[in-house]
Amino acid sequence: MQFAYKQLDVWQKAVAFAVRVINTVERVFAERTHFRLMEQIEASSTSIAMNIAEGKGRLSKKEFRQYLYISRGSLYETMTLLEIFHRKGWIDANELSQLEQDGLEIAAMLKGLINAISKDGS
Repeated sequence: MQFAYKQLDVWQKAVAFAVRVINTVERVFAERTHFRLMEQIEASSTSIAMNIAEGKGRLSKKEFRQYLYISRGSLYETMTLLEIFHRKGWIDANELSQLEQDGLEIAAMLKGLINAISKDGS
């Protein structure tokens, strides 16, 4: 037996994305004054998968859908932080582009799952 959220492709993709973001951030050299940004991007990137999992564990599809919306918000927050990191020169255009592609794929998967749940009438 395994947790039901582990069967969701979007959860698996979100976990891999979070690991990739964390690995990217670990290579960033920034002044001590920017540690809060480092912590925030780690929090927002991991929040994507965590909210998918938490929502899957809820009792209703309506609750699950709400957590998927929160997950999408965390994704958008992460993408904004990645753009800031790029503009600060902490990550290069290639890294940003690859992470954006992953982010767009996750966004599409979240949208599809939200739409599927909404069609069920819950």
